[in-house]
Amino acid sequence: MSKLKYFVIAGLLRIAGGLSLANAQRIGKWLGLLIWKLPTKSRQVTDTNLAICLPELTDTEREAMSRASMIQTGQTMLEVPLMWEWPVQRCLALIKETEGLELIDEAMSEGKGLILLAPHLGNWELAGLFFSSRYKMAALYSPPNMPEFEDYMIKVRGRLGSELVRGDRRGLARLASILREGGVAGILPDQSPRGKGNAFAPFFGMEVKTMTLVSKLIQRTGANALITYAERLPDSSGFRIVVRKTEARLGDKDPVIATTALNRSIEHCVLEIPQQYQWEYKRMRHRPPGEINPYNRDRVC
Repeated sequence: MSKLKYFVIAGLLRIAGGLSLANAQRIGKWLGLLIWKLPTKSRQVTDTNLAICLPELTDTEREAMSRASMIQTGQTMLEVPLMWEWPVQRCLALIKETEGLELIDEAMSEGKGLILLAPHLGNWELAGLFFSSRYKMAALYSPPNMPEFEDYMIKVRGRLGSELVRGDRRGLARLASILREGGVAGILPDQSPRGKGNAFAPFFGMEVKTMTLVSKLIQRTGANALITYAERLPDSSGFRIVVRKTEARLGDKDPVIATTALNRSIEHCVLEIPQQYQWEYKRMRHRPPGEINPYNRDRVC
């Protein structure tokens, strides 16, 4: 059954990979609108997150943001097959603008490794392709539930030589080694972490479980850190790669100080293009013991 499921998914990805960017975004828009209009969990989580994170919005503004966010998420869903199935150069040709690349040159000129944080904002798959085309890079990933799909994912994401490492002890050791060699490590920093490598820190004002991996890597390797995203431009015209500085004390030995700096770095980028953030992810589900789960008010963390 697992292999059959993989072949079905792989087939759908290849079909979607035959679309143009304009058609993929057009279909994604209508898919996002459908998910937004129906009583889906994605709509419910998006509305909950926006109420928590952007309380200054009026009800009308929040509804408009929720709608725009689901449209953007639908477009991201349809763009991923393009990033995985298109030739690399065709993907890279979608990048029409860049901002802040000089920050990477400055960080790399010190001879240290670089941790490149890429939150779920815009098209993070394209951001990964762009930077792996320019630097010796490794990216941290969590294996999917389907073993056959993991092989496919490693193949398409590693087309430019980017090394994918699992988020286990062996993988983290490899990531540290690459940083010591002056390479680049890509990390999605806004996932709710599993295991013991976490601390509770505010994210848009709410205490949530946050990864301590970034601060530990900085302490172990002396690496610099920057944050990036690929912004979707209007009218299917392409994307803009943006690189920003992170908050100070990201590598602090106090895990709460370090994770607070991490979350603030993410917040600054999200507020630049909030409609392109993946608001339907349950980022707030892991809270300090005794706190209410905002997605299920009857459940205590």
